Amino acid sequence: MAKLAFVGLGVMGGPMARHLARAGHELSVFNRSPQKTLAWVAEHGGRACASVAEAFAGAEAAFLCVGDDRDVAGVFAAGASALPPGAVIVDHTTTSAEIARTLAAAAAERGLSFVDAPVSGGQAGAEAGRLTVMAGGEEAAVEKVRPFLAAYSAAVTRIGPSGSGQLAKMVNQICIAGVVQGLAEALHFAKRAELDPEVVIGAISKGAAQSWQMENRWRTMVDGKFDFGFAVDWMRKDLGLVLDEARRNGASAPVTALVDQFYAEVQAMGGRRWDTSSLIARLEGKS
Repeated sequence: MAKLAFVGLGVMGGPMARHLARAGHELSVFNRSPQKTLAWVAEHGGRACASVAEAFAGAEAAFLCVGDDRDVAGVFAAGASALPPGAVIVDHTTTSAEIARTLAAAAAERGLSFVDAPVSGGQAGAEAGRLTVMAGGEEAAVEKVRPFLAAYSAAVTRIGPSGSGQLAKMVNQICIAGVVQGLAEALHFAKRAELDPEVVIGAISKGAAQSWQMENRWRTMVDGKFDFGFAVDWMRKDLGLVLDEARRNGASAPVTALVDQFYAEVQAMGGRRWDTSSLIARLEGKS
């Protein structure tokens, strides 16, 4: 069993760290809220730390799942010097590819490795230990941490060099945005056409229209329940990263830009913490 660190015990990081603890690793944890750190340790074990540096000290691998580029850079600055040579930092935060490349270079200068490893699967996937990990970084570093990632992942794929994991996550979010908008419009149309959504979904979900979003969200969308999974605020952060990158690489993403604006309307409706399926609320509100 390895000596590991985990920083960020939120709705994603908390369950991921729990799986590492259950796997028997010696785990040191830190969260910006000391109360959350202490509560997590009381329930799951491990060692509560008062700082990032304390958590990282002597760790073979350090994992983080925080908010954005600035948070990741802050964790790196606070803790990298506490890690022994050869240690790997694994960042599960969804960030820009640019910060991933910058921190990978800074880690290499210290004799460390940095793996950008955003995830897909949402809170349910984290709780069940069935996340999909998209990793960017040196192959040796990814392979070193693969056994740890297996504690909470159904699939771990090395996409390519540093930053590639984040770029793959952007591809993932582009796909999700379009699918959720399409499902929202379809359900809205079905209701306006006075069709029974359950009968319609039962029919079309057996064909080419099937998707994870359809299987898992159609009923709650029809019922106007949006307290599941990934929040609109987070999705807008992610789509902002996509659109920034598209401007840099010249990609055309008109549907993504449009759905981002639709999510802005949902925010204005008071839905900042609603899950991403709440796009249908915008359509229902315009009826």
